Amino acid sequence: MSRILMAHQIAGYPDDETALAAGESLIKGGAKILEIQLAFSDPSADGVAIQTACSNVLGRGYTVRDGFAYISLLHKKHPEVQLFLMTYASLAYRPGIADFVKTARDAGVTGFIIPDLPFDCDEGLGEACRKFELYQIPVAAPSMTHERLHEMASAGFEYIYTVLRAGITGGKTVITSDMLAFLDAAREGGSKLLGGFGITSGEQAEALSEHVYAVVAGSVFVNIITDNYDSRKPAESRRIIAEKIEAKAAELAG
Repeated sequence: MSRILMAHQIAGYPDDETALAAGESLIKGGAKILEIQLAFSDPSADGVAIQTACSNVLGRGYTVRDGFAYISLLHKKHPEVQLFLMTYASLAYRPGIADFVKTARDAGVTGFIIPDLPFDCDEGLGEACRKFELYQIPVAAPSMTHERLHEMASAGFEYIYTVLRAGITGGKTVITSDMLAFLDAAREGGSKLLGGFGITSGEQAEALSEHVYAVVAGSVFVNIITDNYDSRKPAESRRIIAEKIEAKAAELAG
């Protein structure tokens, strides 16, 4: 049975051409939503794989403008795919939140995920998203109190990104009764749940898909790129990466 896969990608990693090949391979493999991350120097939720990839991108001078150019290109080539932007608050507020949201909208972004920004203290993000008709997607974690989670679930968000365990991205996730209770509480207001953190196999995705709107996977794809990229053989690396990413996306999408 087919399920909705939301695949995470870091814009510009490991280089522009390979990033585009990877993004298109995610789509070919069945991803219906891409969560495009802008590299940031001090992430609070990213594991080693994504932190290392972000350092690589920043080390070669990749900018926020470059990231938006990539998103725009991907949107023009695949307008049927939803593009959510994942970033951290300092990047979004540096140019002014309204200008940042408008730039994202013009590039093809339809939703924002900013994990270090509280949903009810967003410094204007919600207002800007409403003005430019984008989704503000808050992040819910198992460590939240029931009262706090209820407030988020009742706030009328179209989507809620649900972190399936405490910690950082990239580790192993086991689906437990406590996790399912957390997901039930997060969806009580009718929001569509995006469930991620540590999804690496089709079996995990299948088990989770019954409880969320979309299954989120990220580090598994970043690791494929890292493990197979050779700057001395970029064309060959690109082909191998594209094949492996498409196959993994197809496995996770079902």
